[in-house]
Amino acid sequence: MSNIKEHERVVLQTRLSAESLEPGDVGTVVHVYPDGKAFEVEFFTLDGHTAAVVTLEANQVRPVTRRDITHTRELETWP
Repeated sequence: MSNIKEHERVVLQTRLSAESLEPGDVGTVVHVYPDGKAFEVEFFTLDGHTAAVVTLEANQVRPVTRRDITHTRELETWP
């Protein structure tokens, strides 16, 4: 069981080609599925536009830590 809760930021651990998301991208949990086995995560551009909303298994994300730093990159494709 995961300790990640709704509205917490998480770091993507796997590449999601269809959504142009890369490991290290940061998203916000908008829904936690039973037992914390999966999450609905919304990824935003820095100006606040939604880049993607995806369902991810617990092993595809990790909580943000104190040692993480924000980094920027441009999306390969834009919806």
